Amino acid sequence: MTLLVVLTVVAIALLIAELAVYLFVVGSQLARVATKLEGCAEVVWDIKRNAEPIKSGVDRINSTGRVIAGALPLLYGMAEGIVVGATYEAAPKTESVPARPAMKRRRTRLHEAVGYTPGGQS
Repeated sequence: MTLLVVLTVVAIALLIAELAVYLFVVGSQLARVATKLEGCAEVVWDIKRNAEPIKSGVDRINSTGRVIAGALPLLYGMAEGIVVGATYEAAPKTESVPARPAMKRRRTRLHEAVGYTPGGQS
């Protein structure tokens, strides 16, 4: 055999090995996806099972919704009338004078309570 044939066989063997590794990785990922999809399918069946009792009342819910939707224009008009009568009007602004202190110098009696007189006063 020549060197070219040997290298070709080695290249083909490496290609087959790479494809096998690739297929193993893709297969393991697909297995994980399948497991997660199986869990999702169980959740969907639970939702369907829980929605069965609601199915019979959907027509009644829809008719009630239609009645409420039909009453909305009337309710909107009534609300507009209430809002017009209760609109806030700000009081007219008057010139305000800043507040003045009640006494000139504020004294604290906390020092006297503990027997201390600042500045030696008695």
